[in-house]
Amino acid sequence: MTTVTTAWDASQYLDGPEMIAAYVDAAFEEGDPAVMASALGNIARARGMSDVAAAAGLGRASLYKSLSEHSHPEFATILKVIKALGLRLTVAA
Repeated sequence: MTTVTTAWDASQYLDGPEMIAAYVDAAFEEGDPAVMASALGNIARARGMSDVAAAAGLGRASLYKSLSEHSHPEFATILKVIKALGLRLTVAA
């Protein structure tokens, strides 16, 4: 008997501000830039990539590329996406 599986898509479960905040907080806590970019990409897909790209002043294809798992986006791009998503980056001691 064959087991059929499908890829897990985090964007399907990011349905509220609290869930999004917890998800991005956990991703940033990892300290891996690729995980951070991927998490922002998942949130952008949950919110609508075209809408997020427009709000960030970026092209949709460029945003997909910047937030893919193996990308190395510039910090300025990350800040634009965070702002477009309605999030705020904070630092705590």
